[in-house]
Amino acid sequence: MHTEWINISNNDGEYGAYLALPPLGHGPGLILFQEVFGVNKHIRQVAEQYAMDGFVVLAPDVFWREAPRVELGYDSDDLAQAKQLKAAMTDEQIRLDAASTLAALRARPEQKGKVGAFGYCFGGRIAYQTAASTDIDAAVCYYGAGTENYLNLAPRIECPVVFQLGGKDPSIPMKVVDQIKRSLEHKPGEVYVYPEAGHGFNCWARSAYHHPSATLAHARSLEWFARTLCDAR
Repeated sequence: MHTEWINISNNDGEYGAYLALPPLGHGPGLILFQEVFGVNKHIRQVAEQYAMDGFVVLAPDVFWREAPRVELGYDSDDLAQAKQLKAAMTDEQIRLDAASTLAALRARPEQKGKVGAFGYCFGGRIAYQTAASTDIDAAVCYYGAGTENYLNLAPRIECPVVFQLGGKDPSIPMKVVDQIKRSLEHKPGEVYVYPEAGHGFNCWARSAYHHPSATLAHARSLEWFARTLCDAR
Protein backbone atom coordinates (compact mmCIF):
# COMPACT_ATOMS: atom_id res chain seq x y z
CA MET A 1 0.00 0.00 0.00
CA HIS A 2 1.22 3.46 -0.94
CA THR A 3 0.36 6.67 0.96
CA GLU A 4 1.24 10.31 0.40
CA TRP A 5 -0.02 13.85 0.82
CA ILE A 6 -1.12 15.52 -2.40
CA ASN A 7 -2.24 19.08 -3.16
CA ILE A 8 -5.66 20.11 -4.49
CA SER A 9 -6.62 23.55 -5.80
CA ASN A 10 -9.92 25.38 -5.91
CA ASN A 11 -11.07 29.00 -6.10
CA ASP A 12 -10.03 29.62 -2.47
CA GLY A 13 -6.49 28.33 -2.78
CA GLU A 14 -4.55 25.08 -2.37
CA TYR A 15 -4.95 22.44 0.33
CA GLY A 16 -3.57 19.05 1.21
CA ALA A 17 -5.25 15.65 1.12
CA TYR A 18 -4.01 12.30 2.37
CA LEU A 19 -4.02 9.67 -0.38
CA ALA A 20 -3.98 5.93 0.32
CA LEU A 21 -3.75 3.49 -2.58
CA PRO A 22 -4.82 -0.17 -2.43
CA PRO A 23 -2.33 -3.02 -2.90
CA LEU A 24 -3.41 -3.51 -6.53
CA GLY A 25 -2.73 0.17 -7.15
CA HIS A 26 -6.20 1.01 -8.44
CA GLY A 27 -9.85 0.69 -7.51
CA PRO A 28 -13.09 2.57 -6.86
CA GLY A 29 -12.69 5.87 -5.06
CA LEU A 30 -13.63 6.99 -1.56
CA ILE A 31 -13.48 10.47 -0.05
CA LEU A 32 -12.92 10.30 3.70
CA PHE A 33 -14.04 13.32 5.69
CA GLN A 34 -12.30 13.87 9.02
CA GLU A 35 -13.64 14.42 12.50
CA VAL A 36 -13.09 17.87 14.02
CA PHE A 37 -9.63 16.70 15.09
CA GLY A 38 -8.10 16.99 11.63
CA VAL A 39 -6.54 14.40 9.37
CA ASN A 40 -4.80 12.97 12.41
CA LYS A 41 -3.26 9.57 12.94
CA HIS A 42 -6.61 7.87 13.39
CA ILE A 43 -8.10 9.28 10.19
CA ARG A 44 -4.98 8.35 8.24
CA GLN A 45 -5.25 4.82 9.61
CA VAL A 46 -8.91 4.66 8.56
CA ALA A 47 -7.87 5.74 5.06
CA GLU A 48 -5.30 2.95 5.04
CA GLN A 49 -7.88 0.46 6.36
CA TYR A 50 -10.20 1.15 3.43
CA ALA A 51 -7.28 1.17 1.00
CA MET A 52 -6.47 -2.36 2.16
CA ASP A 53 -10.10 -3.16 1.35
CA GLY A 54 -9.37 -2.20 -2.26
CA PHE A 55 -10.34 1.48 -2.50
CA VAL A 56 -8.44 4.58 -3.58
CA VAL A 57 -9.00 6.81 -0.54
CA LEU A 58 -8.53 10.58 -0.37
CA ALA A 59 -8.90 12.42 2.96
CA PRO A 60 -8.95 16.21 2.47
CA ASP A 61 -7.68 18.63 5.08
CA VAL A 62 -10.98 20.33 5.91
CA PHE A 63 -9.47 23.02 8.17
CA TRP A 64 -6.81 24.16 5.73
CA ARG A 65 -7.94 27.78 5.66
CA GLU A 66 -7.48 28.35 9.40
CA ALA A 67 -4.99 25.66 10.47
CA PRO A 68 -3.38 23.72 7.62
CA ARG A 69 -2.60 20.06 8.40
CA VAL A 70 -3.65 20.48 12.02
CA GLU A 71 -3.63 17.28 14.10
CA LEU A 72 -5.55 17.39 17.35
CA GLY A 73 -6.00 14.96 20.19
CA TYR A 74 -9.09 14.23 22.24
CA ASP A 75 -8.52 16.17 25.46
CA SER A 76 -10.49 19.25 26.47
CA ASP A 77 -7.97 21.81 25.19
CA ASP A 78 -7.77 20.24 21.74
CA LEU A 79 -11.54 19.81 21.66
CA ALA A 80 -11.98 23.53 22.30
CA GLN A 81 -9.69 24.35 19.38
CA ALA A 82 -11.50 21.82 17.20
CA LYS A 83 -14.85 23.46 17.92
CA GLN A 84 -13.44 26.86 17.00
CA LEU A 85 -12.15 25.53 13.69
CA LYS A 86 -15.49 23.88 12.96
CA ALA A 87 -17.37 27.09 13.73
CA ALA A 88 -15.17 28.99 11.27
CA MET A 89 -16.23 26.75 8.37
CA THR A 90 -19.10 27.84 6.15
CA ASP A 91 -21.45 25.61 4.18
CA GLU A 92 -20.20 27.19 0.96
CA GLN A 93 -16.59 26.34 1.85
CA ILE A 94 -17.64 22.77 2.61
CA ARG A 95 -19.46 22.53 -0.72
CA LEU A 96 -16.49 23.98 -2.63
CA ASP A 97 -13.96 21.65 -0.98
CA ALA A 98 -16.16 18.59 -1.47
CA ALA A 99 -16.56 19.35 -5.17
CA SER A 100 -12.86 20.00 -5.75
CA THR A 101 -11.84 16.89 -3.79
CA LEU A 102 -14.27 14.78 -5.83
CA ALA A 103 -12.88 16.21 -9.07
CA ALA A 104 -9.31 15.58 -7.93
CA LEU A 105 -10.06 11.98 -7.00
CA ARG A 106 -11.85 11.27 -10.29
CA ALA A 107 -8.84 12.70 -12.14
CA ARG A 108 -6.42 10.28 -10.47
CA PRO A 109 -5.26 7.52 -12.84
CA GLU A 110 -5.56 4.99 -10.00
CA GLN A 111 -9.27 5.72 -9.49
CA LYS A 112 -11.37 3.34 -11.57
CA GLY A 113 -15.13 3.59 -11.78
CA LYS A 114 -17.39 5.07 -9.14
CA VAL A 115 -16.69 7.24 -6.09
CA GLY A 116 -18.27 7.28 -2.64
CA ALA A 117 -17.91 9.48 0.42
CA PHE A 118 -17.84 8.69 4.12
CA GLY A 119 -16.99 10.52 7.29
CA TYR A 120 -17.11 10.61 11.06
CA CYS A 121 -18.79 13.15 13.35
CA PHE A 122 -18.32 16.51 11.57
CA GLY A 123 -17.17 14.51 8.57
CA GLY A 124 -20.32 12.40 8.70
CA ARG A 125 -22.36 15.55 8.28
CA ILE A 126 -20.09 16.66 5.43
CA ALA A 127 -20.57 13.30 3.71
CA TYR A 128 -24.32 13.89 3.86
CA GLN A 129 -23.95 17.40 2.46
CA THR A 130 -21.72 16.02 -0.29
CA ALA A 131 -24.40 13.51 -1.25
CA ALA A 132 -26.81 16.42 -1.66
CA SER A 133 -24.48 18.81 -3.51
CA THR A 134 -22.51 16.54 -5.89
CA ASP A 135 -23.05 13.53 -8.11
CA ILE A 136 -21.23 11.20 -5.71
CA ASP A 137 -22.31 7.55 -6.08
CA ALA A 138 -22.83 6.62 -2.40
CA ALA A 139 -22.35 8.04 1.09
CA VAL A 140 -21.90 6.57 4.57
CA CYS A 141 -22.37 8.95 7.49
CA TYR A 142 -21.04 7.98 10.92
CA TYR A 143 -22.69 9.83 13.84
CA GLY A 144 -22.85 13.17 12.05
CA ALA A 145 -24.08 15.49 14.80
CA GLY A 146 -25.98 18.42 13.33
CA THR A 147 -27.15 16.50 10.27
CA GLU A 148 -30.73 17.07 11.42
CA ASN A 149 -30.27 20.73 10.44
CA TYR A 150 -29.65 19.68 6.83
CA LEU A 151 -32.41 17.13 6.29
CA ASN A 152 -34.15 19.63 4.00
CA LEU A 153 -31.45 18.65 1.49
CA ALA A 154 -32.79 15.09 1.26
CA PRO A 155 -34.81 15.71 -1.95
CA ARG A 156 -31.55 16.56 -3.74
CA ILE A 157 -29.93 13.23 -2.87
CA GLU A 158 -30.00 10.61 -5.62
CA CYS A 159 -27.41 8.15 -4.33
CA PRO A 160 -27.69 5.58 -1.51
CA VAL A 161 -27.01 7.09 1.92
CA VAL A 162 -26.24 4.97 4.98
CA PHE A 163 -26.20 6.24 8.56
CA GLN A 164 -24.17 4.56 11.31
CA LEU A 165 -25.44 5.81 14.70
CA GLY A 166 -24.87 5.03 18.35
CA GLY A 167 -27.86 4.25 20.52
CA LYS A 168 -26.17 5.97 23.46
CA ASP A 169 -25.05 9.08 21.56
CA PRO A 170 -26.39 12.16 23.40
CA SER A 171 -25.67 14.38 20.38
CA ILE A 172 -28.01 12.30 18.20
CA PRO A 173 -30.99 11.31 20.40
CA MET A 174 -33.63 8.90 19.16
CA LYS A 175 -35.97 11.72 18.11
CA VAL A 176 -33.25 12.83 15.69
CA VAL A 177 -32.74 9.25 14.52
CA ASP A 178 -36.46 9.15 13.73
CA GLN A 179 -36.17 12.41 11.76
CA ILE A 180 -33.32 10.94 9.73
CA LYS A 181 -35.30 7.78 9.03
CA ARG A 182 -38.32 9.75 7.86
CA SER A 183 -36.18 11.84 5.53
CA LEU A 184 -34.94 8.66 3.83
CA GLU A 185 -38.28 6.86 3.55
CA HIS A 186 -38.27 7.06 -0.23
CA LYS A 187 -34.51 6.98 -0.71
CA PRO A 188 -32.09 4.06 -1.15
CA GLY A 189 -29.98 3.43 1.91
CA GLU A 190 -30.27 2.39 5.53
CA VAL A 191 -30.09 3.72 9.08
CA TYR A 192 -28.20 1.44 11.45
CA VAL A 193 -28.34 2.05 15.21
CA TYR A 194 -25.91 0.28 17.56
CA PRO A 195 -27.64 0.10 20.97
CA GLU A 196 -24.49 -0.08 23.13
CA ALA A 197 -22.45 2.50 21.23
CA GLY A 198 -21.97 6.17 22.00
CA HIS A 199 -20.59 9.08 19.99
CA GLY A 200 -17.24 8.32 18.37
CA PHE A 201 -17.63 4.55 18.67
CA ASN A 202 -15.47 3.88 15.60
CA CYS A 203 -12.36 5.69 16.90
CA TRP A 204 -10.00 3.23 18.58
CA ALA A 205 -7.96 6.16 19.93
CA ARG A 206 -10.86 7.33 22.12
CA SER A 207 -12.44 5.92 25.25
CA ALA A 208 -15.77 5.86 23.35
CA TYR A 209 -14.48 3.12 21.06
CA HIS A 210 -16.90 0.17 20.99
CA HIS A 211 -15.29 -2.72 19.17
CA PRO A 212 -18.40 -4.86 18.39
CA SER A 213 -20.26 -1.88 16.96
CA ALA A 214 -17.27 -0.56 15.03
CA THR A 215 -16.61 -3.95 13.47
CA LEU A 216 -20.22 -4.46 12.41
CA ALA A 217 -20.47 -0.89 11.08
CA HIS A 218 -17.29 -1.36 9.05
CA ALA A 219 -18.68 -4.56 7.55
CA ARG A 220 -21.93 -2.83 6.65
CA SER A 221 -20.10 0.13 5.14
CA LEU A 222 -18.06 -2.22 2.98
CA GLU A 223 -21.21 -4.06 1.95
CA TRP A 224 -22.84 -0.84 0.75
CA PHE A 225 -19.72 0.32 -1.04
CA ALA A 226 -19.40 -3.10 -2.69
CA ARG A 227 -23.00 -2.84 -3.89
CA THR A 228 -22.77 0.70 -5.17
CA LEU A 229 -19.18 1.28 -6.26
CA CYS A 230 -17.63 -2.02 -7.27
CA ASP A 231 -17.89 -3.67 -10.67
CA ALA A 232 -19.81 -6.93 -10.19
CA ARG A 233 -17.89 -8.74 -12.91
